[in-house]
Amino acid sequence: MGKIKPLLIVLALGLLVYPLLPFANEYLLHVMILVMIYMVLAMGLNIVPGFCGLLDLGFVGFYGIGAYTAGLLTVHYGMSFWLIVPLAALNGALWGVLLGAPTLRLTGDYFAIVTFGFSELVVLFLTNEIWLTRGPLGLPGIDPVNVNLEFLNPDWFWEFFGEVPYFYLAACMVLLVYFVLRRVEDSRLGRAWFAIREDPLAAASCGVDILTYKVIAFAISAGIGAVGGSFFARWQLFLSPDMFKFWESFLVLCMVVLGGLGNIHGALIGAVIMVCLGEVLREVLFVLGLPPEVRFLFYGLIMVLIMRFKPAGFFPAIAATARTNPLLVALAARIEKTYGGRRESHS
Repeated sequence: MGKIKPLLIVLALGLLVYPLLPFANEYLLHVMILVMIYMVLAMGLNIVPGFCGLLDLGFVGFYGIGAYTAGLLTVHYGMSFWLIVPLAALNGALWGVLLGAPTLRLTGDYFAIVTFGFSELVVLFLTNEIWLTRGPLGLPGIDPVNVNLEFLNPDWFWEFFGEVPYFYLAACMVLLVYFVLRRVEDSRLGRAWFAIREDPLAAASCGVDILTYKVIAFAISAGIGAVGGSFFARWQLFLSPDMFKFWESFLVLCMVVLGGLGNIHGALIGAVIMVCLGEVLREVLFVLGLPPEVRFLFYGLIMVLIMRFKPAGFFPAIAATARTNPLLVALAARIEKTYGGRRESHS
């Protein structure tokens, strides 16, 4: 890991500098922004199945709620992006609590079916409530992100144009969500989630309020999904219910499973792999004369292969911070010293 870390730092710096170079490609920047949006979504979804052990098939519903919250507030009230993002996060978290409080007592397939039904209800609402969302016609006229400091100087108004500013804004979004989740992962809240995932009965016997912690996890996950949706709305400037079908939930779940449940770094890598694979398949299917939706068959095949040969994903981890936690490192050293010595004496 010590040799890989400097290479990752150099790669990250190269990616940050790339948009400013004269030969930067607009399509590549577009794909990189899409990758970062899915990184946020994968980290958000990873909380529920990765940290708490619950299968969530309705994550795209919160993604859509965040997107339409941002779009409607922009179109009808002209609100600033910087105010919309926290409002979208709060709206997504509210719906997460409303859905999670009565349903998180369910486990296994029953909970997965409920979340799937929720995502379908969100799509039906966005499609049928034409008075609010314009339904299948879509929601156009969303303003791009801007930085308005005219109250300090009349000339200080900058509107985002092109992919470059959105690239850096998306990078900031990914870093913020990553920092928050890493802190949560090694907190009392994160350890309670992992205890619930490993053994709910043992966690409850130790005083963990299982329902409360599950609802908190669901609310945070939904809020992060809504943040990704709000960015997506102000980046694309157009919304349609077809953008938030069940397949999006399946795609994000593939990213989480591919990277490794409970591993934040794995979710990031899974997002990179799946988005890049999707773009490659889009071009290949176009050459073959097949519709782009066929790529979901490949995603399904990938899931089957992962479940068969790598059920824990490519980067399984209970917690990324567990390897550096001084208490766990000291405990592992004592166990190795005690039982390692006994093994040597027996041999």
